[in-house]
Amino acid sequence: MVNATFEAGTPGLTKPASLPRWLVLLQGIVALALGILFLAYPVGTLVALIVFLGIYWLINGIFVLASLYSDRSDWGWKMFVGILGILGGILVLAYPLYSTILLPTLLAIIIGVEGLIIGAVQLARGLSGAGWGAGILGIVSIIFGLILIANTFIAALALVLVLAVLAIIGGIAAIIFALRMPA
Repeated sequence: MVNATFEAGTPGLTKPASLPRWLVLLQGIVALALGILFLAYPVGTLVALIVFLGIYWLINGIFVLASLYSDRSDWGWKMFVGILGILGGILVLAYPLYSTILLPTLLAIIIGVEGLIIGAVQLARGLSGAGWGAGILGIVSIIFGLILIANTFIAALALVLVLAVLAIIGGIAAIIFALRMPA
């Protein structure tokens, strides 16, 4: 994520091109700042990010619909995505506090269901001869999936704290990487 390079086989490029040092440093500073804000003001920061998400969905929906004038391929899907983006953006911007609760909770439910599915698959693999390790991982995944689904609001709050810690760690790593990059 930090060291994006183009392959040497890319037409027009003779050597790999990496991101400029200042851009990696800026990415690290922004990630670190967001992580600190998430820890210090989790609700306020989450509301602000949800509002930005609503603005993004709204603008993206408008641009997808506008792109139909120049490119009519897959017009049905573009129309669907455009209208869905506009409606989602309007709903998030009209109800930012409800969206701040609803979107992380919905994400926790999706992750919980995914945990149940992965757990069931791993448990089935363990019982069919893949080993007791796969079975144990399946049971643990099912337990975590059930916990997330049973306590979605608490899981959503914990998700904010996990994102904060990951943003801080990623920001520090990007800053260190940028400072070690050649000038």
